[in-house]
Amino acid sequence: MKKRLILAIGLLVSLLLVACSKEDSGNKSEVEDIKEKVHEYSVGSFPDDVTASITSHELIVTNKGQKTTIDLPSDEFFVSIAPFVETTHSCAIHSLTGCQGELVGEEFGVLIKDEEGNVVVDETMTSLENGFIDLWLPRDKNLSVKITQGNKTVESTISTFEGDNTCITTMQLT
Repeated sequence: MKKRLILAIGLLVSLLLVACSKEDSGNKSEVEDIKEKVHEYSVGSFPDDVTASITSHELIVTNKGQKTTIDLPSDEFFVSIAPFVETTHSCAIHSLTGCQGELVGEEFGVLIKDEEGNVVVDETMTSLENGFIDLWLPRDKNLSVKITQGNKTVESTISTFEGDNTCITTMQLT
């Protein structure tokens, strides 16, 4: 009797582990799908009658007047930064299909650190066709951002908490 009970418990645990593993991989796939959708809108891969914006917690897509919202990953925050030299615009919620930055297709050094000094991003990145650099950062952090291009630099702080801006258009290279 004890052996059957132990076998049954072992089988149940195995089934639960398999189910959890499938759920995790499903979530991972969903996250990748959301990130790919966001990227497609950022690079202009959308029909003329579609608009998309992104808040701290959801992607909002409007297609022929029909609005759809998609939750963003619970552990990552999307932010789009448009470094500029001369012209910018005021913005808080990034319009993936409407915001346009000044410096299109240009290379930048991007260094982002958390409050403890841990490096979150340290790489050379190229701004997209909309003049923005798209980043997926850890949620619920205060971060220091340093962007360089040639002999020009800008430093700022951003945060990735619920309700924070997803469009950063205040970083002027000097």
